[in-house]
Amino acid sequence: MSDNNISRREFLKIAGTSAAVTAVAATGCGKAVDSTGVGDTSTSVSKNIPTDKMTYRTNPKTGDKISILGYGFMRLPTISNQSARESGDEIDQETVNKLTDYAIEHGVNLFDTSPAYCRGFSEHAMGIALSRYPRDKYFVSTKLSNFAPQQWTFEASKAIYQKSLKELQVDYIDYLHLHAVGNGGMETFSQRYLDNGMLDYLMKEREAGRIKNLGFSYHGDIKVFDYLIDNHDTYKWDFVMIQMNYVDWHHANQLNPMNTDAEYLYNRLAEKNIPIFIMEPLLGGRLAKLPNHVQEILRTRRPESSIASWSFRWIASHPQILTILSGMTYMEHLQDNLSTLCPLEECTDDENKFLEHVADEFVQFPLVPCTACQYCMPCPYGVDIPTTFTHYNKCVNEGYISVSQQDANYVEARKRFLIGYDRVVEPKRQAAHCISCRTCVSHCPQNINIPQKLHDIDDYIEKLKQGTL
Repeated sequence: MSDNNISRREFLKIAGTSAAVTAVAATGCGKAVDSTGVGDTSTSVSKNIPTDKMTYRTNPKTGDKISILGYGFMRLPTISNQSARESGDEIDQETVNKLTDYAIEHGVNLFDTSPAYCRGFSEHAMGIALSRYPRDKYFVSTKLSNFAPQQWTFEASKAIYQKSLKELQVDYIDYLHLHAVGNGGMETFSQRYLDNGMLDYLMKEREAGRIKNLGFSYHGDIKVFDYLIDNHDTYKWDFVMIQMNYVDWHHANQLNPMNTDAEYLYNRLAEKNIPIFIMEPLLGGRLAKLPNHVQEILRTRRPESSIASWSFRWIASHPQILTILSGMTYMEHLQDNLSTLCPLEECTDDENKFLEHVADEFVQFPLVPCTACQYCMPCPYGVDIPTTFTHYNKCVNEGYISVSQQDANYVEARKRFLIGYDRVVEPKRQAAHCISCRTCVSHCPQNINIPQKLHDIDDYIEKLKQGTL
């Protein structure tokens, strides 16, 4: 039996499950989640979370103790109780302050943001929330997000950096990332950071102490990553952020041919002893909303834990990880992650092998590799790209994608897909309105051919409507 191509029956046998799985599943899926989702938090959130048990890792350069859980300010709550990443509403600063207070009370001390997050207001919100504490109480992580060509001049890029200092209300930045350096390949990276002298300037800012640690976040072209690591002696990276979870470890390239397996990225950084930040620990929430039969297996093995906790424990069990960033929009997200990492219970060898099989099972499902990061938005023609992909993936996970009208659950699957789609995506924002302008493609850190995926989904919808599947 190949480890990378196992049947569902074989997988269930490996997991050691039986008819008891069905009984466990009957307890329900718990609270609904957004794109950051932590899945069923009903088991772990009910615990009393200790305030003195946070797991910390040491920055080898500074000696700073960094919380293994970092707070990502990508998807902040709004006054309408939605994520600011998905809505145009004003950020609910009072709630952000409360979440920040709770996080700090329970030992979180690393807070991450970007000038690009929450329509440009995330840094401002973080500055307000953190400025209420002594500066030595927290570490600020932000990014130089000079994505647009008009921002590639030295003056424009420097202005972004200086604005970050102002918005965050700080005199120095603890961790500054060159943001998403692989997007666009070496030519784009050179224009953003090398040709304009910006990287040289940032290295001087590090020497001056206004940047304590300089690194980069990586998506995209592996040639850029390899160039930066090969030249580590020149740039002396203090940290690097990569996407890593138990699926991306061996299957990132299988999910998307443009991506590189996290095992390679991790090992290259470990060889250089470069501390690692982790993004997308849940693949945009998809590892908290696994196919139902996989969730049932996970619950059988650790009924007291959420589905999301498996990924956080797996990542944190790797010693080179300095912190795991999680975009926790709601208190239940924060509480679930705290209960997992206060303190960390590392994965056993048996659990690691088990998660390898979970990953093998996961990639057999035809999911769109979207993490709902929203970088593709807004669409010039109004298409709600992330919500369309989220609905499609949800139906895949729940077994409501049909191959033909002869499928046993075809009638129910057709009903659920079409009615659900109209409920979550306004008709004027559905996939049918994509004209393949490809504006979104260059912004996608997962390198998804977004127009093609949208047309595939729209074609599927039309077949469902016409009864021609």
